[in-house]
Amino acid sequence: MPLDSVTLDEFSQTIDTVEDYFGSLIDDVAVHASISRRQLVAVLARAQLSGRQLDTAGLTDNGDIVHQSNDETLFWLDGGFWTELGGLHYLSPDEGRAAREVHRRLIEAVAGDVADYNRERDPFILINEPSGR
Repeated sequence: MPLDSVTLDEFSQTIDTVEDYFGSLIDDVAVHASISRRQLVAVLARAQLSGRQLDTAGLTDNGDIVHQSNDETLFWLDGGFWTELGGLHYLSPDEGRAAREVHRRLIEAVAGDVADYNRERDPFILINEPSGR
């Protein structure tokens, strides 16, 4: 999703959604990453906006659903999702790694340890938009 097609209000709402959803996990990863918490939240918001553009059907074309609820859909994706996102949004390697780590940790917490065949796949969580927004 090109950044110029997103309104400031939409980006701001997505930042709030990301912070509410990932909570302290953002802080846990940011402490060990070479990027700031603020950068990490912005990267996670850009990932959500891109994921929403692809929607569940588009993401499923490139991977498998691990878990789905009213709040989120957890994926293991093939095809270099985070690498493509990094190119699309001009992310540094550190930004992409930190955001990927947030997603991986939460998927592991929900679905258990990563199976060997998933180690090379990209974790991604598509957060459902809160109702009323």
